[in-house]
Amino acid sequence: MSIYHDILKKYWGYSQFRPLQEDIIKSVASGHDTLGLMPTGGGKSITFQVPALASEGVCLVVTPLIALMKDQVSNLVKKGINAIAIYSGLSKHEIDVALDNCIYGNVKFLYISPERLGSDLFIERVKKMNVSLIAVDESHCISQWGYDFRPSYLRIAEIRDVLPYVSVLALTATATPLVVDDIQEKLRFVNKNVFRKSFERKNLAYIVRHVEDKMKYLNDIIDKVKGTGVVYVRNRRRTKEIATMLIKKGISADFYHAGLDNLERERKQNDWQSGRTRIIVSTNAFGMGIDKPDVRFVAHIDLPDSLEAYFQEAGRGGRDEKPAYAVLLYHDSDKAKLEDNFEKSFPYIKEIKQVYAALGNYYKLPVGAGKGLVFDFNIRDFAFTFKFDMMSAYSALKFLQREGYVELTDEIDNPSKVMFLMSRDDLYKFQVANSKFDGFIKLLLRTYTGIFTEYVKTDEEYLAKKGNTTALIISQMLQYLNNQKVIRYIPRKKTPLIIYTEERIDEKNLMFSGENYALRKKKHKERIDEVIYYASTTEKCRSQILLSYFGQKNPSLCGHCDICKKHNESGLTNYEFVKIQDEIKAVLKTASMDIDDLIAEMSFNKDKVLKAIRWMLENSVISYSDDYKIKLS
Repeated sequence: MSIYHDILKKYWGYSQFRPLQEDIIKSVASGHDTLGLMPTGGGKSITFQVPALASEGVCLVVTPLIALMKDQVSNLVKKGINAIAIYSGLSKHEIDVALDNCIYGNVKFLYISPERLGSDLFIERVKKMNVSLIAVDESHCISQWGYDFRPSYLRIAEIRDVLPYVSVLALTATATPLVVDDIQEKLRFVNKNVFRKSFERKNLAYIVRHVEDKMKYLNDIIDKVKGTGVVYVRNRRRTKEIATMLIKKGISADFYHAGLDNLERERKQNDWQSGRTRIIVSTNAFGMGIDKPDVRFVAHIDLPDSLEAYFQEAGRGGRDEKPAYAVLLYHDSDKAKLEDNFEKSFPYIKEIKQVYAALGNYYKLPVGAGKGLVFDFNIRDFAFTFKFDMMSAYSALKFLQREGYVELTDEIDNPSKVMFLMSRDDLYKFQVANSKFDGFIKLLLRTYTGIFTEYVKTDEEYLAKKGNTTALIISQMLQYLNNQKVIRYIPRKKTPLIIYTEERIDEKNLMFSGENYALRKKKHKERIDEVIYYASTTEKCRSQILLSYFGQKNPSLCGHCDICKKHNESGLTNYEFVKIQDEIKAVLKTASMDIDDLIAEMSFNKDKVLKAIRWMLENSVISYSDDYKIKLS
């Protein structure tokens, strides 16, 4: 393992691997198909980056998250490691150049979105690559039992047909036992091979608070818990509203979501990581690939869609193993909102077909055309034009994506890019013949390396400062050189995209499996119900609920969640508290009882039973009937 420790030290500055990292790396190095279940912040990427750097060839990394893909490529490049990414929205020429560099250049990591795997261009090029490893991030996406099933992930198995002797490393932070088995089956593991760390977080206290005024309670958390924190909400508008409210109260805060441009996202991340910003208010776009160990609390203002998502986001607290809090603020109305969102997430098949037909009309695309075409997409305008509910339209498009008809990307900020098309000799001749562009071309050559062999990110504002001119003039000169075929210039674009992965067909011919649709809806409803149970129960240890959900057998009481704390305050041991509650509920199942009769039925002494009864009444587990008897609520 000395070579792996040397690589770890050279590029990451660490002398030791974290728990589980070394075991996974040894398995990968031995050529075994491997599944690593590592909690958020456990250092998943190192488990494929280190062995790949120790091997000849390119490591193929499949991930659905474009923002994370870009961040990881950027971080690797900063370390002097050659990495590139291929994702939806790149031009055919950009993809062509990137794949050529993987075959003939010295690229070590090729990050690719799963939707790109099935293209004929990629299949033909990957056959010519010396691929050392296939790393599959967010591997739960391959399972229809998982909380984020993406059928495009099923294409990974097809890549194994092309690369039969290349092993696979699958990684995920959260997976139930059913999903663990399904991942290995769908990825065609030669032998089952799972490395997992207990999901238990002994330093993280899970707290649920049933409150009327969430903002008041959030302020209380920030006042009482010293240190940095993350506040999660469900929509972008609320991130700014809450951050602004906190700033007005003198709290160092900022907001974050996927709609921000790259520079702004990077600045906000850096300010938070360095401590210049104390509180970051974000959608679930925040946290992926960000390793900040000293987060003292993570607060959720809204209910998440699944316990997997909640566990992953809450798990960003207390990575330094010091005490931290994961707080979920819950109001009775949240249940109805979550259930309403659930219904809108599964529009009727008829509505899905209507959305598909409207999309083709939106782009004036005839039946039989469109395969491979990419369009900018504004869902507000689309929904308004065809009078759809916006969330239902979005859900219909995501369903069509899962079925392989179209792809809807998240909003991504693609900076401007430039690549020279001429050889150096031809470029020199152009400069001599067009002297007014000579200085600008020299500026490009001085500013960007590798500009003859690959697309380089270009900042018009930066070039304007260096050239003592305006960004508009820089853009105009770049466009002129593009028209003269001196360069290929791709201006900056910031928008979601619609990609037709198949030609448009008549909506009557759309083929959906009603059975699969019903199954997905059923599984999603079960996940929603688990979230509501977690948020509303007043009886069971929060940590036990989470650990049981992820398949851990007989998990211990954590002792510091809000439920365990209440038990402790009752003066009873956890064992006594649970046992008395079970006895009371068993007796009251048959009939309501006078309190004295109820106590007489118990196997514990009167004082202990009264303490348990008092707690159960206060937390609405039991209540008084009209005739003053005790009954189950």
